Amino acid sequence: MPRLNSLETRLTALLALAGVAGALIYVGVTQWPLPQIIGWLHRDLAINVRAPTQVGAYGGLLASLLVLLPLAFWLAGLAMAPVKRLLRALEGAVASYRDGDFSFSIAADRGDELGTLIRMHNALGQTLREQRQHLVQRELLLDTVVQNTPVALVLTNASGRVTYANIAARHLFNEGRSLNGLDFNELLDDVPPPLRRAVESGEDALLSVEMDGGEETFHLSQRAFRLQGQPHRLQLFRRMTRELSRQEVTTWKRVIRVISHELNNSLAPISSLAHSGAELARRGDLARLPGVFATIGERARHLHSFIAGYASFAKLPAPQPQKIEWPAFLDSLALHCRYRLAGAVPTQPGWFDAVQIEQVLINLIKNAHEAGGDEDEVTLSLLLVGHEWRIEVADRGPGMSETVLAQALLPFYSTKRSGTGLGLALAREIAEAHGGRVALANREKGGLRVSLLLPSGAAHG
Repeated sequence: MPRLNSLETRLTALLALAGVAGALIYVGVTQWPLPQIIGWLHRDLAINVRAPTQVGAYGGLLASLLVLLPLAFWLAGLAMAPVKRLLRALEGAVASYRDGDFSFSIAADRGDELGTLIRMHNALGQTLREQRQHLVQRELLLDTVVQNTPVALVLTNASGRVTYANIAARHLFNEGRSLNGLDFNELLDDVPPPLRRAVESGEDALLSVEMDGGEETFHLSQRAFRLQGQPHRLQLFRRMTRELSRQEVTTWKRVIRVISHELNNSLAPISSLAHSGAELARRGDLARLPGVFATIGERARHLHSFIAGYASFAKLPAPQPQKIEWPAFLDSLALHCRYRLAGAVPTQPGWFDAVQIEQVLINLIKNAHEAGGDEDEVTLSLLLVGHEWRIEVADRGPGMSETVLAQALLPFYSTKRSGTGLGLALAREIAEAHGGRVALANREKGGLRVSLLLPSGAAHG
C-alpha cells in the first residue's frame, strides 16, 4: 500500500481532483446552475442571451474540455516540477562525475521516492569521494616509491614515446631531465650499443657495458601489456654492479669453504694412512704397505684433479685468435656434442681461439641438453651483426628465474647439486679475454638463450 506522502499518492490525488473538477463542470453546464441562470436572464430580466436554456451532453463535454485542458497542464506542471528539478540536478552530477569531480551533492528534503533517490545519490557521491581519496593516497605512495627506487623504469606507448619515467631513468638516459613525450628509440642512440641491442631484442637480459669510465652490469626486464586499451611496454633497468660485487665476495667465501672441506677430506685419510704405514714398517709387516701406498696415491690423485679443475679457471691462458673457417669448426664441434644448426653457415670466417671457443660451446650445449627441454630444440646459430659475431645456444627448457639470471655468470655459482659453477663463468672469462661478452636471456615461449658475442676480426682480414 503506497504511503500518504509518496509520489504515487500525490499523482493519484491530482488525477482525482481533475476528475472531480470535470464532473462538476459537466453538471454545472448541463444541469445546474448554468441552465437556470440563462432562464432567469430571459424570464425576469428580459436579457436576450443567445444560448439554449438546456445544454446537451456534447455541449457539456466541450465546456469541460475547455476548462480541463488548462487545468490539466497546470496540474501536470505542478506534479512534474520536482522531477524536472531532480533530473537537472542529476545531469549536473553526471557531468561532474565525468570530469572527475565527486563533490557534487543534491540538497532536498523530501519524504517521497524522489527524496529516497536523492539520498542514495548523495551516499554514492560520498562513497566515490572516499574511494577517490584512498586512490589518490595510494597513487601518491606508489609514485613516491617508484620515483625513488634505484631501478630505472621507462614506460612507452605503441609509438615508442615515453609516457612515464622515474628519476633513475631520467639520470640514466637524459642527464636528469624529463623523458615524457620523447622518442625512446632516439634516446637509445646515446647509450652504449650493447644496452641498445638488449632493449631492441625485447627480452630479459643480463649484460655488462662501459659507462662513465667503468664497467656497469645491468639486468633488463621487459614486459608488454595494455593500459587503458592501448599497447604499452615497460622496461626496467637494474644496476647489478654492487650486488654482483657482494655476490662475488660471498662466492669466494663459499669456494674457500669447499676447498677447505675437500682438502680436509683428502689430507685426513692421507695423514692417517701415512701413520699406519709407518707403524706397519716399524713392525716389519711389509706385505700390507703396497695397499697403504696405493690408497695414499689414489687420494693424492683425487686431490690433484680437484685442485687442477679450479686452477684451470684461475690460470686461463691468453687466447690465440686466428682465422677460423666455420664448416671445419662446426664439424669438429659436432664430434663432441649434438645440436641443430639454426640458419645457414656463414661464408665469412671467424677470428678467435678455436680450442677455447669450442670448449665454451661444448659446455653451453651440454647445459642446454640438461635444461630439461626437447633435445631437438637445442640450437646453435651464427650471425654477423656489425663488427661482432653473435653465437647463440638456445633451448626450450624452463629458463632461469630473475635471481638465477642475475648470478649465473658468477664463478662457482650453480643450481645443480653436483655442479662446480664454472661453466658459464668460464664462458664469460674466455669471451672477455677475446674482447667480447656473454649475455643471458629468457626466451618468450620458454627456454634460455646464451649469446656469445665476439669481435669479428675484420681488421685482421
